[in-house]
Amino acid sequence: MNTVVNIYEPRLINLEVTEDEIIAYLMDGRTIAVPLVWSWRLSKATYQQRQHFKILGDGQGVHWPDIDEDISVEGMLHGTPARRPSNSTKQAA
Repeated sequence: MNTVVNIYEPRLINLEVTEDEIIAYLMDGRTIAVPLVWSWRLSKATYQQRQHFKILGDGQGVHWPDIDEDISVEGMLHGTPARRPSNSTKQAA
């Protein structure tokens, strides 16, 4: 198994969560920001829950343990908002 890290993959070094945005600071010097509403869990979370995060692995993403939310750097770069769960309820016939 090859465990070499691709130095060209975007890696997170720091993160900031404001009332409106998730701002990611990458190792290659880029800063990217996505709307907070892209994560329905984060948009409904308290300020304290938003600030309690852990950078995953070598910076591939971020995890918020209080709300069980994960966002990858690739997802932020590609513009992939989190999907809301389906609210449909199946009824027996």
